[in-house]
Amino acid sequence: MTIDYSHAREMMVEQQVRPWDVLNINVLNALARLPREAFVPERYRELAYVDGEIPLGHGQRMMKPVVEGRLLQALDIQPGETVLEIGTGSGFITACLGTLAHEVVSLEIEPELSAAAHARLEATGLGANVRTEVADAFEYQTPRQFDAVCVTGAVETVPAALLERVRPGGRLFVIRGTAPAMEAVLIKRLGNDVNAIETESLFETDLAYLRGAEPVARFVL
Repeated sequence: MTIDYSHAREMMVEQQVRPWDVLNINVLNALARLPREAFVPERYRELAYVDGEIPLGHGQRMMKPVVEGRLLQALDIQPGETVLEIGTGSGFITACLGTLAHEVVSLEIEPELSAAAHARLEATGLGANVRTEVADAFEYQTPRQFDAVCVTGAVETVPAALLERVRPGGRLFVIRGTAPAMEAVLIKRLGNDVNAIETESLFETDLAYLRGAEPVARFVL
């Protein structure tokens, strides 16, 4: 059976994403335009527009479209802004960020996933303002700060290292907590002090942990 991906994309936006209170027109246009199927592993391509996560390998999964939409809406990326993405994954959110921002730096700890995402970005022509790097986010060294930081894996608690990458006045999207009831939050950095923040609770979800940010094993008597 031949799938009409253009129609499937339209249905995803209208029947999944928009009803979940994603109303930002720039985000909706990006999701309606970008070929999500091109970023899905070949064996799962027919599932590109379903309301569910898609396996990527190495214990990682592609987010549900509704979560991607809420993530992008929360960050509200402006054309002149710079973005740091932690967890390139399939490269789809990377591509979305690239259409909205001036520049995107995307870190991926798994070399195989990083290479595949880079190839997809190049093949679709969506990588012109995106730089992908193989790196552990918690060991990544850069003097740069970014207008927005997007974390595509969950953390038990938000590490200060993530907030340090956000410029004063910038914001961080991250999903925190303990499965199965995690909380997506938008954290705004208010000043030079990394502890001067404002946190907005967005929605509940469940997501695989970012490597190095998993809960510490606890012994139960």
